[in-house]
Amino acid sequence: MTRIDLHCHSTASDGTLTPAELVRAGAEAGLDVMAITDHDTTGGWEAAAAARPEGLTLVRGAELSCRWHGAEPPIALHMLAYLFDPAEPRLAGDLARLRTDREQRAEKIVNRLAADGVPITWDEVRGYAAGGSVGRPHIAQALIRAGLVRTTTEAFHSQWLGARYFVPKADLDVFEAVRAVRAAGGVTVFAHPRATVRGRVVPDRLIVELAEAGLFGLEADHEDHTPEERAHVRALAERLGLVVTGSSDFHGTHKTVRLGAFLTAPSAYEKIVSAATGVPVLG
Repeated sequence: MTRIDLHCHSTASDGTLTPAELVRAGAEAGLDVMAITDHDTTGGWEAAAAARPEGLTLVRGAELSCRWHGAEPPIALHMLAYLFDPAEPRLAGDLARLRTDREQRAEKIVNRLAADGVPITWDEVRGYAAGGSVGRPHIAQALIRAGLVRTTTEAFHSQWLGARYFVPKADLDVFEAVRAVRAAGGVTVFAHPRATVRGRVVPDRLIVELAEAGLFGLEADHEDHTPEERAHVRALAERLGLVVTGSSDFHGTHKTVRLGAFLTAPSAYEKIVSAATGVPVLG
């Protein structure tokens, strides 16, 4: 059976493995196909491609920070974008703005923590990002080092990064994101769309509208979906003619989930590859 994992993160955003380490770990985990989908960046593409082991097919992508403004307050959501042209001006500009905001947001959080006497520094947090896009998991690493929390999950509780030291971030309008990825020759898959464990989720009517706007698929099999939520996503995808994916959403030691914990069917993967015109798969 072909093993395909289409949602994996490296140190280019908030994973703990470098892009080179990520692709090697994918091969060691028995994957035949894996995607690098760092948050709002293609910064890991080149290193992952250069280190790609023989026999592993690499799908280049990103996970876009989006927001739906049809609710009050608006609902944040993530859109996986695959095989788009990173040089397409509109999308490249959008990603650059998101990365700048992500870094400014992280620095604001660190400053708030430091003002309350928490012994972490911006230089330390940037060091954990190893040249990649700085995010809250890197601040969590600093909190763990300081002995204030034991795990990344604990760092995201309300007394820390979840509420007390929460700073909102900029996001793309979800319809604009779908259109921008299409214009760059890529395809979009809605990441963990029914993960109520993460907070509010969007109504099915939004997914219907997104499908009409060009959304290509829904991620059903994910660690944050219950069996009932997975079934709901699959039924909705079938009704709308969308592909269904399954992925680990691997972040290294920031999460307990392992590479290949959830997989995408070869037929869905082939549809994604056939529909994309931005960049080819490598392998």
